[in-house]
Amino acid sequence: MNDSHYCPHTPEEIAEMLSVIGVSSVEELFSPIPTELRAKTFNIPAGMSEFETFDRMTAIAAENTQGVTNFIGGGFYDHIIPSAVDHLSGRAEFYTAYTPYQPECSQGTLQALFEYQTAICRLTGLDVSNASLYDGGTACAEAAMMSLRVTGRNKIIVDGCVSPFSRQVLKTYLFNLEVDVVEIAPLDGMLNRSELASMLDDSVAAVLVQNPNFFGSIEDFTSLADQVHGIGALLIGSVYPISLGILKSPGEMGIDIAVGDGQSLGNPLSFGGPSFGFIAAKKSFIRNMPGRIVGETVDRNGKRGYVLTLQAREQHIKRHKATSNICSNQGLCALRGLIFLSAVGKQGLADLARLNRDKAEYAKAVLTKVPGVTVLQSAITFNEFTVFLPKRADEVVTCLLDRGIAAGVPLGEYYEGSENCLVVTVTEKRTKKEIDAFVKELEVALCN
Repeated sequence: MNDSHYCPHTPEEIAEMLSVIGVSSVEELFSPIPTELRAKTFNIPAGMSEFETFDRMTAIAAENTQGVTNFIGGGFYDHIIPSAVDHLSGRAEFYTAYTPYQPECSQGTLQALFEYQTAICRLTGLDVSNASLYDGGTACAEAAMMSLRVTGRNKIIVDGCVSPFSRQVLKTYLFNLEVDVVEIAPLDGMLNRSELASMLDDSVAAVLVQNPNFFGSIEDFTSLADQVHGIGALLIGSVYPISLGILKSPGEMGIDIAVGDGQSLGNPLSFGGPSFGFIAAKKSFIRNMPGRIVGETVDRNGKRGYVLTLQAREQHIKRHKATSNICSNQGLCALRGLIFLSAVGKQGLADLARLNRDKAEYAKAVLTKVPGVTVLQSAITFNEFTVFLPKRADEVVTCLLDRGIAAGVPLGEYYEGSENCLVVTVTEKRTKKEIDAFVKELEVALCN
């Protein structure tokens, strides 16, 4: 290696650093690395101007699949994002802000997060929220950890209708703990309540359910909440936030901790992220809530102000008392969620939810007319539903993708015996023309 090519430092600085670590040259520093394993060249192209760089990046981006009509859901959804979300969240005071440790110079960020917490509480019908989590899957896991701390028990019962992605994250979180995670297989795409009833005892810390569930079915868990509370356990509900515009809220059902993924609230799909997870709970559980909580207070002059309060991170309190080691936060994504909810408003969210439901109902109606296709309707649905196909769903999806349609999520990989089942999602962005085209192409794919 030629020392003169090491741009960030002068030869004198390099010599000083080498002297401190006890070697005479950069070559000696890297001598433990076998010659055959060293990079001969990094193959870095010549520099480009700003215009050339932009042109090159545009060409690379154009290689991505274009013009695909999206009927995929399963946790991430193709919703309209109001222009105000991009505009406001892109302002420098938000876009460049970091963790607001110093309240005296972070009032804008703190107030925004306080308003976010308020919006999540109103959305879920629960008392308290933190200032967001990483994503929906880790939110489920954090809620399970909360239940263990609250109850002092060691068993989590998980409905098999909960997203397989969230269940996988939950198992990873709890892998090295002495916690028993029990899954209940779905019954006709819904919670098997009789099997659950037989498992409820005083070792259960919490029951985790999802509404709408991974198959798209909607359930009212009010009676289940009473049943779970009867044994001193907690009920955790994973929810799709857009659906709460018309569905019964977790708080109205008696759910103790509500979680979910906030991607559908003003965050783009972006090839799978980033987004944010939300968590809300009854007030009595606030000291077991992970992450950051912003509180409202007054300064010495009596003026309203905002601070981080009830801090749960190990760098703020004794490690054994910490409830979370979350050191990064999806604050900007959560801010987009707040702006989205503020922009659409209460009535707008309800209208948006109805539009999703109505378009999905239209899609269900036309799909039932396709020979060999059965829409599975064990329960009412929101904007996702499961269809049974006369062919393997993954093969049909591959075929339709070549025709410019992302048809949905094949269930065979996640549920044994469901190889011919497909979960289809219809959001407000899907037009009647697109739905009809999907049905037409599906007919062709099934005939081949």
